[in-house]
Amino acid sequence: MAPKRGVKSGPSAPLAKKKEKVSNPLFEKRPKQFGIGGALPPKKDLHRYVKWPKVVRIQRQRRILKQRLKVPPALNHFTKTLDKNLASNLFKMLLKYRPEDKAEKKGRLLKRAQAESEGKTVDSKKPIVVKYGLSHVTYLIEQNKAQLVVIAHDVDPIELVVWLPALCRKMEIPYCIVKGKARLGSIVHQKTAAALCLTTVKNEDKLEFSKILEAIKANFNDKYDEHRKKWGGGIMGSKSQAMTKAKEKLLAKEAAQRMG
Repeated sequence: MAPKRGVKSGPSAPLAKKKEKVSNPLFEKRPKQFGIGGALPPKKDLHRYVKWPKVVRIQRQRRILKQRLKVPPALNHFTKTLDKNLASNLFKMLLKYRPEDKAEKKGRLLKRAQAESEGKTVDSKKPIVVKYGLSHVTYLIEQNKAQLVVIAHDVDPIELVVWLPALCRKMEIPYCIVKGKARLGSIVHQKTAAALCLTTVKNEDKLEFSKILEAIKANFNDKYDEHRKKWGGGIMGSKSQAMTKAKEKLLAKEAAQRMG
């Protein structure tokens, strides 16, 4: 198709002129100023100004109070938990003796009923499992049937388990305090568990279990008198610590000038 007359095409065509933006004299150009009384400030992290839920605020206030106030030895004992390596070995052992859940129990009872209906002999020996429930664990300790007691460090209220270490020591039963009532609860198919205990283990696990017991005795039973005398808390904030250090320096300086 031939190009129209009077219109230049190709590279020889002149470039279109850009229209210059004419500023309106009625509106004055005012750039943003982020100083006091200026424009809105730029976006920043407002994390510390968030109003947290009441549960979270209570948790944080309780944690700070435990640092600031003096904590009695019986409560401070629950801050001394089992170290990570030993705790992982202990939980591996506990998982081997996990009690059956509802589905497993239903299947076992159905098999047993079917075997009895066919006239077969059924093995009615109790399975070796982890015992749980505070009343049940206490009964086993009092009857001297428990071989190891595991207590959670974050039971609320703490008065539910605060007397358990003293009872275990009196009955000469190894006990330990581990992190997380939810972690204990997951072993026994519950949301949380305050305390667990083992009454016996299988023959193939006895050597490993004896090693765990020795390490736990060294960390808890043998150090009970030491933990019983040690108070906790009394740690002030960074500002209070800086003020006390400044006062101590000033007093030391005055004392040095008197001596000089």
